Amino acid sequence: METAIVPVTMPDTHITPIENGEPLSSEVVPNRRKRKKSIVWEYFTEEIVGDGSVRAFCNQCKKSFAYITGSKVAGTSHLKRHIALGICPVSRQRNQQIPDPKTGNTIDEPRKRQRATHRTANILFNQENCNHEMAKMIIMHEYPLQIVEHSGFIDFVRTLQPQFNMASFNTIQGDCVAMYLKEKQGLLNFINEIPGRVSLTLDLWISNQTVGYVFLRGQFVDSEWNLHRCLLNVVTVPSPDSDSALQQAVVSCLSDWYLENRLFTLTLDQSFSNENMNESLRALFSVRNPYVLHGQLLIGNCFARVISLLAQEALWAVGETVKKIRESVKFVKTSDIHEETFFHLKEQLKEPSLKEIFIDDQTKWNTTYDMLVAACELKQVFLFLETSIPDYNIAPSMDDWKQIEILCSYLKLFFDATSILTAQTYPTANAFYHEVSKVQLELTHASMSNDPFISSLTKPLKEKFDRYWSECFVVLAIAVVMDPRFKMKLVEFSFSRIYGDDAGMWIKIVDDGIHELYLEYTTQEVHLHETFVEERDESSIPEENGGIIPKIEPPEDGYLQGLPEEEYLKEGPCQEVACHEMPHQEVASQEVPSHDPLISIGDGLSDFDVYISEIGGSQQMKSELDQYLEESLLPREHDFNILSWWKLNKTKYPILWRMASDILSIPFSTVSPDSVFDTERKKMDNYHSSLRPVTLEALICAKDWLRYGGV
Repeated sequence: METAIVPVTMPDTHITPIENGEPLSSEVVPNRRKRKKSIVWEYFTEEIVGDGSVRAFCNQCKKSFAYITGSKVAGTSHLKRHIALGICPVSRQRNQQIPDPKTGNTIDEPRKRQRATHRTANILFNQENCNHEMAKMIIMHEYPLQIVEHSGFIDFVRTLQPQFNMASFNTIQGDCVAMYLKEKQGLLNFINEIPGRVSLTLDLWISNQTVGYVFLRGQFVDSEWNLHRCLLNVVTVPSPDSDSALQQAVVSCLSDWYLENRLFTLTLDQSFSNENMNESLRALFSVRNPYVLHGQLLIGNCFARVISLLAQEALWAVGETVKKIRESVKFVKTSDIHEETFFHLKEQLKEPSLKEIFIDDQTKWNTTYDMLVAACELKQVFLFLETSIPDYNIAPSMDDWKQIEILCSYLKLFFDATSILTAQTYPTANAFYHEVSKVQLELTHASMSNDPFISSLTKPLKEKFDRYWSECFVVLAIAVVMDPRFKMKLVEFSFSRIYGDDAGMWIKIVDDGIHELYLEYTTQEVHLHETFVEERDESSIPEENGGIIPKIEPPEDGYLQGLPEEEYLKEGPCQEVACHEMPHQEVASQEVPSHDPLISIGDGLSDFDVYISEIGGSQQMKSELDQYLEESLLPREHDFNILSWWKLNKTKYPILWRMASDILSIPFSTVSPDSVFDTERKKMDNYHSSLRPVTLEALICAKDWLRYGGV
């Protein structure tokens, strides 16, 4: 049977020329014309005139223009010119601001398209500014200094600006060092003005040539109670394993920044240090610095490194099972066919998980954790994958998946604990207590679990973390005590859960520690005040009658610094004057005639005043610390800013205020946010290790300062 071929008649379509959104047709059918899209109709209105033609009337000046005459359409170009070129008089009078007919608001006048013109003749070329910006570019993006010798870069710059003379290697190196020195001077002046002390962190990088590079960062609170963390030095040490390597780096930093008597704590990574190095540092501090709490605050350990080691050990303990999961993920992700099959199985099984499997980076333990979590949520798909792809013969068993799920619960504990270090702003010291004590509590309970897998997994972890906890729990607890939302109450609560019946002994250690620290600050405060009084007496000027008038000047240092003048007068000389007035009252009472039969003086309350002063002097007044600890806790608000709170309570707690400034700025990690989850020690690349030590330090430090806009 033949198939009839039916001719298809194509519709007769005409392509109509368009100008400015309106058709230029010879025949106009108004009732079929599409809605006008040109913007000019927001400023013009169509009106039919007597002869049947259509004219466009300007909504502002009411002038009319031809639009449709018979079968001819004039288009809208002339209407646009009326608005855009300022021909409309009303538009000119309104300073070229045209009201929007829809909203009534003024809008910018439609601008006339202008041809591109060369304006470079009006810009003065400055070779020095160009060199400065090029040095800044090299520092910020870690471009090699040799870029100024690369032919491609030279050609590119000369195309942009033919007048530019490319700097030599030595010139650009000098410009980078000069920029570093300028930024360093500004930072040095800033640090010299802070009211408290500076804490240091110490990290060690190694090059392929086994040369060490000690990174020293300073952390402190400024006079406005903002927390700062900045790189101070990158010290090159030829023998990083020697006992004196770290000591030399610290001495260099203290001298460079005038911090010999202002160092508070030192946090380092003990994975590259040893007991001899630690003793060397302790000896240094005992000579250079008035140590605090017998050196307990001088040597710490990096929290991020400790957690990273725990995570690695946990992964190693279940290494064979983790390897099965990793190989299964590789099997799927390295083949398009396998991945498509996996995806179809996921849809058929209606798995609700939104996670995607991926291969981990074994130098970042958090990526391994994320890979395991995603695989666990899709374990049913992996189980069915074996039946769909015969070549897949490495499927983990249900017991394997159970072990991975338990492992992930503890990896999550570690991940959550270190996440505070990846935040945009570095946390104050009080925030670490919550995370560290939680890890200690969970590992303590898990190590006593009846489940043999859980206990065997967590016992080694607890032993390692116990060493870290024993070294830093006093510092951590003191830091959280300075949080008015918790004080000693959180320490008492958490210690009772960690230590059980023995909690009282450990709580007393913290309580004694914070009182001893407060006593040291009180002693320093008294010393500063005595120094001020001596200086004030020396500056007294003689009075005409032979007496002296104290010369009152705000002190340059001491606990009165920063107080308003009226507060200074209130807390200083005025109190001394009041003390000298008391004997005059006694003299007045002695001048009362002996024949007066009344034993009361005046209104009868003068004797009461004397009595109150006597018993008040005999009673021991509560210290600032005890007063602070006895006051009620503040409500726990999510957006509470502890630094702002202490800034506002400076007058109420003048000694605790300084103490809080130093304690809350203690750093518990030595690494940058992008290295929190690293499993390997940082290495200096070949380019940077080839530079001179001065240039290397200048490039790395200046980048850190410029990245955060200085201090």
